Amino acid sequence: MTDWRKKWDPPGAPPPDWVTKQEVQEMIDDAIRQHNRNASIISFFVGWVVLALFSEGLLRLLGVIPPLTDWLDLSIKFN
Repeated sequence: MTDWRKKWDPPGAPPPDWVTKQEVQEMIDDAIRQHNRNASIISFFVGWVVLALFSEGLLRLLGVIPPLTDWLDLSIKFN
C-alpha cells in the first residue's frame, strides 16, 4: 500500500488547496456578520409595519379615522 500523502505533502507543508483553520474562522465570521445585518434589516421593516398597524387600529378605536365599513364600527364615542 502506497502512502498517498507523500505524493501531495512535502514534509511539514499542507497542500495549497486546503483551507486553514483561520480561513474557515474568517468565513464563519463573515457569514454570521451578513446574517446579523440581514436579520436587522428585516426586523426593522417588520417593526415599522407592526407599529403602523397598531397606530391605525388605535386611531380607528378613538374615532380619528373613520371605520372601513358601517357594520365594523369599533370607535369609542365621547359624548
